[in-house]
Amino acid sequence: IRQSNLTGYKTPDMHTRAVVSMFADDTTVFLRKEDDFALLETILTKWCTASGAKFNINKTEVIPIGSPEYRAEVINTRQLSSAQPPLPPNVRIACDGTAVRILGAWIGNDIDEGAIWSPILDKIRDRLNHWERIHPTIEGRGILIQWFGCGMTQYLAQAQGMPPDIEAELSKLIHAFAWDNAGHAMINIETL
Repeated sequence: IRQSNLTGYKTPDMHTRAVVSMFADDTTVFLRKEDDFALLETILTKWCTASGAKFNINKTEVIPIGSPEYRAEVINTRQLSSAQPPLPPNVRIACDGTAVRILGAWIGNDIDEGAIWSPILDKIRDRLNHWERIHPTIEGRGILIQWFGCGMTQYLAQAQGMPPDIEAELSKLIHAFAWDNAGHAMINIETL
């Protein structure tokens, strides 16, 4: 792919163009509006034949990058440009406001960060509520906060950041659990 005629994506501060990013069985390809999706399919088919891998075209998603007008045009015409044929019907195009998961991070245009974080906060809340019924020790509370409050948020926070309102909600959950939901300071918050 990198040695093909695909232009890929390049910004002024990038030294080389981004065409493909591969990790385990996930492949992310960056196309410019001049790039031919059919050429990409041909390259992937050859690569799959040579490697024995299987490319699942039905899981292919396109996230248009550019002005709101360009993104709307791609969605409406299913074309990267008027010079290109339409994208295959089984390729999903992400509309504005739709998040696409790529390697655990949620990417898209005009996405609601709160909607991405809400299920994670719900899981943390459920797990802490479960453990609250067991009445863990002070040390146990500290470990559980690290497991759930930190462990379940660290990757996504690093990959795409955590909005301030989500951070405040997470802090509230952690404080309530650390203080036994009764306002009694069982653990100094700095110790956590």
